[in-house]
Amino acid sequence: MAENRIGLLRWRVQARRHPSAFLLAAQLLSLILYPIFDETRSSGRVLFGALGVVVLMLAVWVVNRSPAKVWVAWLLAAPALGLSVLSVVLANDTLLVVSSALEALLYLYAASSLIAYMLGDHRVTADELFAAGATFTLLAWGFAYAYFVCQAWYPGSFTGALRPGEPRTWLELLFLSFTTLSATGLGDILPLSSPARVLVMLQQFAGVAYIAVVVSRLVGLTMLRATK
Repeated sequence: MAENRIGLLRWRVQARRHPSAFLLAAQLLSLILYPIFDETRSSGRVLFGALGVVVLMLAVWVVNRSPAKVWVAWLLAAPALGLSVLSVVLANDTLLVVSSALEALLYLYAASSLIAYMLGDHRVTADELFAAGATFTLLAWGFAYAYFVCQAWYPGSFTGALRPGEPRTWLELLFLSFTTLSATGLGDILPLSSPARVLVMLQQFAGVAYIAVVVSRLVGLTMLRATK
């Protein structure tokens, strides 16, 4: 019994020290498990939705630890969570699109709050290194949700090498987001409409700026500390 309490206390201490690590782990876990859930249709959608709820709560928690305003995060997260649950229960695609738009705003706001957190001092802590990874995934998720909304509002916005005339799946849009943000640009998912191309260009700019400003600064401060 005492050992369990000590273990739980250690987890709480680690969570307080490295909240960004838990957010990054949850996002990577959902990414790894998504192909399994995606193939099981409705049950998979519910399970992945549950993981999405965890990520949403962790995103709000991370914002709370940053200089950003947490009430803004809750203003986005609460309706996004409610509409997401209703979209699954009622099988309503309109509610899913609205919740996706709110989630896109939440993830981008959380990413900006982590950037402000990392730029807030001249020290590089372990949590800031985790925050660098979490910010990347938040940006990827945020733009993927933006692509999903764009596709719903402007049908035919994206095409691909496979089934070019069909709407892109969530995993394909997330793949496009990761390849665009990381500048790998594999090119099997392409934007066609003007709004989709504008979103892709904005993400390309965000990816270059993130590497140039945030990552390079963390690397420089880390090297500077190592030379002292």
